[in-house]
Amino acid sequence: MKVAIIGAGSLGQSIAKGLLSSEALTALCLTKRNLDAIQGFDTDKRVTLTSDNALAVQNSDIVIFAIQPRHFEGILNAVKPHLKASQVLISVITGFAISRIEDIVGKASYIIRSMPNTAASVGQSMTCISTNEKGKEKVELAKTIFNSMGRSMVIPEEQLQAATVICASGIAFWMRLIRATTQGAVQLGFEAHEAHELAMQTCFGAATLLKESGKHPEEEIDRVTTPSGCTIEGLNEMEHRGLSSSLIKGINASFEKINQIKTN
Repeated sequence: MKVAIIGAGSLGQSIAKGLLSSEALTALCLTKRNLDAIQGFDTDKRVTLTSDNALAVQNSDIVIFAIQPRHFEGILNAVKPHLKASQVLISVITGFAISRIEDIVGKASYIIRSMPNTAASVGQSMTCISTNEKGKEKVELAKTIFNSMGRSMVIPEEQLQAATVICASGIAFWMRLIRATTQGAVQLGFEAHEAHELAMQTCFGAATLLKESGKHPEEEIDRVTTPSGCTIEGLNEMEHRGLSSSLIKGINASFEKINQIKTN
């Protein structure tokens, strides 16, 4: 498949790295106003770099828009004359509804909204996907694309804002938890690089346990908490200090903000 990514910023580059690991990819065109920022990609013979969005669209089967919301409408109108009926249009843009895209390119276009996260670059993204009516015909293609860089889930569009908070903003939330655990380990006497490795691998192990076992987190917690032990002592102190409450409040604050972006 021939893919164009319009706007190779942080997320666009993460998607590009994920796609380049897919054997199904035959050509990838990346666009950015400052090409110096993406020069490393041109070492792959499948990759073309350009600042010409129209050129990228003309030579692709799938067009992924990864630009800032305020630029999307103008760019979509600019490339509209170059779009083909057979092309699949994928937006990873926060707050830009499918209906708004249809207003520009028409309901007959294959339109897919998705929200991957930056872990796409290492094949571990969690991507949520929504489509317009026509796009349902291409949803398996979209899943194939995003499964090549992690896992995907098809959800109603009205849940996409919430999914963005959990999956995209969630990367930052988990990074902050790992950083806090690292700082705690340093305080207990480990060198910074040792603390980082301990925290990172333990986080990965916890997620892998849940993924492989299919168990609820509390079941795994019960396995490592003994009566009057150090684990339950630590967990209870964290809860007294508001760990779960803070996480939930933070998630809700992000959701409120993303809905403001949607309506602006």
